[in-house]
Amino acid sequence: MLADPSVAPLVDAYRTCEFVTLAKDGTPVAWPASGLPRAGGGFLLTTSIGFPQKAFNVRRDGRVALLFSDPTGSGLADPPHVLVRGTATCADVVHTEPEGELRDLWLRLYARQPGSRVYPSVPARWFTDFYFMRLLIEVTPASVEVVAAGTTGVSTVIGSTVVGSDVLSAYPSAVLASLDAGGAPQLHRTAVADHPGGGFAVDGGAAAPGPASLLVHRHDEKLSALHNALVRGTLERDGDAWVLTPSGVTQPAGRGPADVVATMRRCRATTDRYLAKRQLARPVVPWAEYRALAKAARQRSHSVPDIG
Repeated sequence: MLADPSVAPLVDAYRTCEFVTLAKDGTPVAWPASGLPRAGGGFLLTTSIGFPQKAFNVRRDGRVALLFSDPTGSGLADPPHVLVRGTATCADVVHTEPEGELRDLWLRLYARQPGSRVYPSVPARWFTDFYFMRLLIEVTPASVEVVAAGTTGVSTVIGSTVVGSDVLSAYPSAVLASLDAGGAPQLHRTAVADHPGGGFAVDGGAAAPGPASLLVHRHDEKLSALHNALVRGTLERDGDAWVLTPSGVTQPAGRGPADVVATMRRCRATTDRYLAKRQLARPVVPWAEYRALAKAARQRSHSVPDIG
């Protein structure tokens, strides 16, 4: 489906997408991700074993959705959004060798995110080896919908003391992760506003009442200056309005050097637990191969225009 000539150029141009899985308690949880369109019409995503929650969620319940809605860096002016809904699988195999589609994905990342080329170098690799220990998430689309942009409106969360209002106020819109009537996750962009009764007024679309979340994220033209935050809560009807009542905020990246150090420590600890639980030795990362890929991406970027 993603190979359709009317859809493929759009998906290829977007630098990131919003990817939603179902948490253990049934909450649809979305995070920004970068991936690779597959020749057969599917989509390949990966996650490090230092960030394995997406993989755990997929193994428990394979229903997922992807939304391509932030065109930063794409070179496109106000392009339509693309919503992909389907299922995903994630084998419990740790990949460190950049080969096949994984090699293509690394080349794509190095070309579009020049800052990541330093990760295979000394001394960065001593702290970031977990980043190269990858789990492959293979998405099989069941439906693909192209949605006109410009219908989300502009967020107006101001002066609220409700949890999450500070991060939501910093963005013109957010991505609502909700459930449909059958309990499958779905995504769409929405304006966010204070609701007189508390919580946040959103466009619920075709959502069913229940657990939901709001994702905000940003990056620059080169996939740097990253920030993301997730506001989890409950989505309910209040008359004609949809209201998300927040229960908590997760803000894992983009708040400064101390945040980076803390995240790195958590990832290394999570990596150790992942390997220990499976009685696996720490995988050897072929650093020379990654440096060669980074060099190839650098040379390519100097010789041809950037993709997208």
